Amino acid sequence: MGRLERKRAVITGAASGIGAAAARHFAREGARVGLIDVAASDLDVVVKEIVDEGRVAVPLLADVSDEAQVSGAVDGVVDEWGGLDILVANACVFLNGQDNRAHELDLAVWQRTLDVNLTGAFLAAKHGVRAMLATGGGSVIFTGSPTGMLGVSPTFDAYSASKGGVHALMRVMARDYATDGIRVNAVIPGFTNTPSTAFIMADDEAREGLLAVIPAGRPGTAEEVAVVMAFLASDETPYVTGSFYHCDGGITAI
Repeated sequence: MGRLERKRAVITGAASGIGAAAARHFAREGARVGLIDVAASDLDVVVKEIVDEGRVAVPLLADVSDEAQVSGAVDGVVDEWGGLDILVANACVFLNGQDNRAHELDLAVWQRTLDVNLTGAFLAAKHGVRAMLATGGGSVIFTGSPTGMLGVSPTFDAYSASKGGVHALMRVMARDYATDGIRVNAVIPGFTNTPSTAFIMADDEAREGLLAVIPAGRPGTAEEVAVVMAFLASDETPYVTGSFYHCDGGITAI
């Protein structure tokens, strides 16, 4: 028996990186997983990997910034599986080369970043919670970032602001839904080796400069973040809500 046996989960941004790792790990822990993303071919690859292991996964092609698409995706798994137990709001964009200091930041880049990272998280949580209220509770997990807590990512003003908003949304939702049996938490990955950080991994100077300020001395992996998410999604954490769980190699401890 896995720690998520018989659980029903929806994960956004599930075609790659942390979202894909979470989908694979949740499935191995016994959950049925619905994977939301806009990258259809990558999404199909992850779903096939899970299904080939004898687990249950369905692709849900949707743009998290579009409420009708998010609502339809959630309703689809609820209709098929009879409810929802876990929602992981993970989808985000990290617009390297476009994000910038405030006075140099194009409004369209700011808006696109917030549309996906903050509005997308809100819409996923909104419709995930709607489904959970119908069946008596569940777990919502947001993917946060040290950039939403500390000024550790200069020139990424839009991304940092979007993650700060996600953190605030997590806190208030934890208070709003505690009496409904819905727990709301956030996982804070640090510098994690995923496709969105490939530009840093490929730049020796940038990579080594960042690793120098991480106590663990290395980047994290998406799988390490997925394990923390599964813990928060499980029945092992019934009294945990409104919390930030850091998986960052100690970078926010200094």
